[in-house]
Amino acid sequence: MVDKTINVTLTKDKKEKPAAEKLEFGKVFTDHMFIMDYIEGKGWHDSRIVPYQSITLDPASIVFHYGQTVFEGLKAYVTEDGEARLFRPDKNMQRLNRSNERMCIPHIDEDLALNAINELVSIEKEWIPTAPGTSLYIRPFIISTEAYLGVAPSKSYQFLVILSPVGAYYKEGINPVKIAVEDNFVRTVKGGTGEAKTAGNYASSLKAQELVADKGYAQVLWLDGVDKKYIEEVGSMNVFFKINGEVVTPALNGSILEGVTRNSVIRLLNHWDIPVAERKISMEEVHQAYKNGLLEEAFGAGTAAVISPIGELSWQGEQLIINDRKTGNVSKRLYDTLTGIQYGTVEDSFGWIDVVK
Repeated sequence: MVDKTINVTLTKDKKEKPAAEKLEFGKVFTDHMFIMDYIEGKGWHDSRIVPYQSITLDPASIVFHYGQTVFEGLKAYVTEDGEARLFRPDKNMQRLNRSNERMCIPHIDEDLALNAINELVSIEKEWIPTAPGTSLYIRPFIISTEAYLGVAPSKSYQFLVILSPVGAYYKEGINPVKIAVEDNFVRTVKGGTGEAKTAGNYASSLKAQELVADKGYAQVLWLDGVDKKYIEEVGSMNVFFKINGEVVTPALNGSILEGVTRNSVIRLLNHWDIPVAERKISMEEVHQAYKNGLLEEAFGAGTAAVISPIGELSWQGEQLIINDRKTGNVSKRLYDTLTGIQYGTVEDSFGWIDVVK
């Protein structure tokens, strides 16, 4: 039986909160954090909310050497009447446990994790920024802490949750971004860890991202790791293409992260009777649609940016200009609806919102 008691120790030295116009993504952190420990034979225990602080780990901790770690990302929003709310947090905890399974990390109690996030956000409610487009980013993560240099799953872990007030993920906001198709480096392959939200996937993406950033591109579009032909993800987002009236997104294949926003987009498109397909889609198909004048929109979907329209794709030396670098109607409708549900200006007819008590 998991002890679901969460002990709370409040800080006596609160931080100064940043001005909304100065918010960057993931630079500033709130006054408190959540921690829970795991030891083999005892299980998860000692759930606590404490003042935000450094953690101490042995230099031989497995997380440093073999990357046995997983994380999640979700947000808290505040409505005009001051209600704090979360968007589909149960889906994030379900995905966290799927990542745990892939990375040989013990499952967490999802209800306990949701209660911990709810209580932590409630304590830090005044940290949720109120300016348009801002929110409180929530980062749950698990690290392996056993001091051991053998290649084996750890016997001890920590589950932590930290919070950060954030502005827009991309400086462009809802305005279209430039994306470069990556056909040299590989993010992951089927059978690897691509469908898990684990640190190594992101570390392996940094070099490609660094190279395209120097050329003014916001992210890279990843192709599959075998044929380098089929589209998978855009950086930290799932990707969608509207071709001749139909919205197409790559099917989940074992190397693509199952995004919560991705799922929400598909649900909304189906609700609106806009044709949507989950299937293999190659860069050649997208290019041919562009040449034929049928590539109407492209956009990324993820927690950090919500919906990020793509105005330009660079592929094999050619620049594909999409919708005259303007935000498309479907992208705008999705963005307005999702953010409206999150901030309470659009009715939540799907039951996606959890109100923070």
